[in-house]
Amino acid sequence: MKSLLLEEANKFRIVKLPEPEISDDEVLVNIKAAAICGSDVHGYDGSSGRRKPPLILGHEASGMIAKKGAKVIDWNIGDRVTFDSTISCGHCSFCKIGKTNLCSNRILYGVSCDDYKLDGAMREYVSVPSKILYKIPSSVTFEQAAMIEPLSVAFHSVNITNIKLNDIVIVFGVGTIGMMIFKLLKVSNAGKIIVTDMDESKLQLARQAGADYCINATTDIVQKVKELTSGKGVDIAFEAVGIASTVKAAINCVKKGGIITLVGNVTPTIDIPLQSLVNKELSLNGSCASAGEYDRCIDMLANKKISVDDLISKVAPLEEGQLWFDRLHKGEKGLIKVVLKP
Repeated sequence: MKSLLLEEANKFRIVKLPEPEISDDEVLVNIKAAAICGSDVHGYDGSSGRRKPPLILGHEASGMIAKKGAKVIDWNIGDRVTFDSTISCGHCSFCKIGKTNLCSNRILYGVSCDDYKLDGAMREYVSVPSKILYKIPSSVTFEQAAMIEPLSVAFHSVNITNIKLNDIVIVFGVGTIGMMIFKLLKVSNAGKIIVTDMDESKLQLARQAGADYCINATTDIVQKVKELTSGKGVDIAFEAVGIASTVKAAINCVKKGGIITLVGNVTPTIDIPLQSLVNKELSLNGSCASAGEYDRCIDMLANKKISVDDLISKVAPLEEGQLWFDRLHKGEKGLIKVVLKP
């Protein structure tokens, strides 16, 4: 089977590998679309330490069932599917209460770290446990279905945040996840929604999608937010970048008693304005992956309650993987999500 192999940092090669074998409770998925995640880009250059080559990247994908194991009874060959990026154990204390995203033994597709290695979806076939499969309706394309994983991450972050009717909300960073958070906020209880980013093309996309205010991050964000809220600050901030400056700005933008939900996860450690956090009695949430939200995301796509088409910048053959990883790594303006087709 054709595979996009990360041979070493910053270097891919198309190789032929044997099809994966499947166990009795697994299916073999013929991958039709595999999207490039920001974490893949950070892994590609070796900076994350969680994608050690040689490795096949990719955890945002969709396809069709090509084979199924002897114990798989609820799925058929030819079913159109997507699958969770995380394989949870099902028996730890977190899995038992439905928090599969916090599973003590979870492993992720397209990750190679000190604890484990699991090749991802940037290849023709992937073996997938049937328990993490989700059927996609005919009204959802394979390219759209490859966006369900990041949509579920955004969904989870909004779902765990206590948004009250007509709250003023700001989203820091409108890349893939930030834009999805914004779009979900548009159909939530939120009132006015502010977005901020350094990329003017992304802000323009947010304007077209109905953002109330767009702030270029090269300006004084905190001052601008105060002007827009009569000095009070916003009720809630979502931080979808993951660096110190935006986390600090999020804390300083939120009013007393407000909420900050952190979704970005680029920088391992940061300094925070502790006294502001304490004196304003703010609630600080961390949001990790998703936990059973796939079905609701699929329903929202199928029923046109949310669209992801404007976030797909390019659909390209797997053979062009090196090119598009390079362009994403350079931070090309206006480039959001690239979907590869094996």
